[in-house]
Amino acid sequence: MSLTVDYYLAPQSPWTYLGHARFLRMAAEAGARVNLKVVDLGKVFPVSGGLPLGQRAPQRQAYRLAELARWRDALGLPLNLQPKFFPVPGGAAARLIVGVDEADGTDAALALAGRVLAAVWAQERNISDPATLAELLAESGLPTSRLAESEGLQAVCDAHTQSAIDAGVFGAPSYVIDGEIYWGQDRLDFVQRRLQAAHRA
Repeated sequence: MSLTVDYYLAPQSPWTYLGHARFLRMAAEAGARVNLKVVDLGKVFPVSGGLPLGQRAPQRQAYRLAELARWRDALGLPLNLQPKFFPVPGGAAARLIVGVDEADGTDAALALAGRVLAAVWAQERNISDPATLAELLAESGLPTSRLAESEGLQAVCDAHTQSAIDAGVFGAPSYVIDGEIYWGQDRLDFVQRRLQAAHRA
């Protein structure tokens, strides 16, 4: 029996970046379908008790940096702890990922999302700059016309965010399987067990 995973991501989230490739491998190995949901945490946090990074207590901000360094080193992924372009608005990138999902399919959108995440956290690139997004499209082998086509897709992004709120999702990444939320890339072991169990059934 195969499963569908609702994958809630934010295009500027370091934790989404750290888990993205691992999650996609797990899903592919289990034959799971990924339902891509790009969310605006700026709208999720106010209704879920979350705070933007700059409003968190200093000890929480310091611990976040320590955890990012631990996971970066454990996973062997390039990651700048304090990248040049962060915090960064994610709206344009979100619309673009949604647009590619609609025009080119989920696999292409997930691949582009991986490039967007790496642009922020490994490459010191500004994902709020249309020129950067056009470069990422070209690097993905996708037409740069997708950028202009995506400008009218805010309503779809808003629907994804509302879907997250309705599902009880409060952060990114979140993986929802049959209504059960797994929050954070550090819960991917549990996601993998669930997917493997379904794959064997």
